[in-house]
Amino acid sequence: MQEIPESWYTSWFDSPYYHILYKDRDYSEAAAFMDNLTAALDLPKTSHILDLACGRGRHSIYLAGLGYQVTGADLSPKSIAAAKKHERPGLRFVIHDMCLPFLESFDAIFNLFTSFGYFESANDNLRAIRAIRQNLAPGGIGVIDFLNVNHVAKHLVADEEKTVDGIRFKINRKIDEKFITKTISFTDDGKEYSFAERVSAMDLDQFKAYFEIAGVELITTYGNYQLDLYDPNTSERLILIFK
Repeated sequence: MQEIPESWYTSWFDSPYYHILYKDRDYSEAAAFMDNLTAALDLPKTSHILDLACGRGRHSIYLAGLGYQVTGADLSPKSIAAAKKHERPGLRFVIHDMCLPFLESFDAIFNLFTSFGYFESANDNLRAIRAIRQNLAPGGIGVIDFLNVNHVAKHLVADEEKTVDGIRFKINRKIDEKFITKTISFTDDGKEYSFAERVSAMDLDQFKAYFEIAGVELITTYGNYQLDLYDPNTSERLILIFK
């Protein structure tokens, strides 16, 4: 088992409160995205897909249901423990640091739902892209599903409160030239908690710069889960397809 480095995301993603706050994520939207993506990429059912930073495996499980061989990888031991309950032939889950390459190759590597850019060091963004490139089989395709920082900046809700399972979460969002930060504060059973999510405020040009250094070729970019082409001013997402 890999040694898990200490960081904000290892503590928050391993917290039960993370899964409480986000328990109502749209599984139908995730399924439709996987249908659209695998069709657009024309992935044969014989493909082995790596779902990198898979969380509890919602995308992995659906992809396996489509008939693909799937490996889900995540840094969070608790998320992987939950995902492993769904393992079956053709679907496995492992603890893995996405900055490090696997000892095998994959026909497609998916990094979904803004599971990139959490790193303490900007150099780790480059390490992760290099690891993806190294693990792509000949003719393999990589996908990074990221946020569109321009859309986030225009529609930022600075303060929000959300009650889930009787816990009132107070959420504060900030954006600067380097990071988008979300601070989550709440009280449960008389104890106060505070966690932070932080993701790099990277735009398409920054990804292109990383890709050039890593020797990665950008094929196309989409702007939403319906796979409309990316528009830097209006798109909700920045979905990068590369090889």
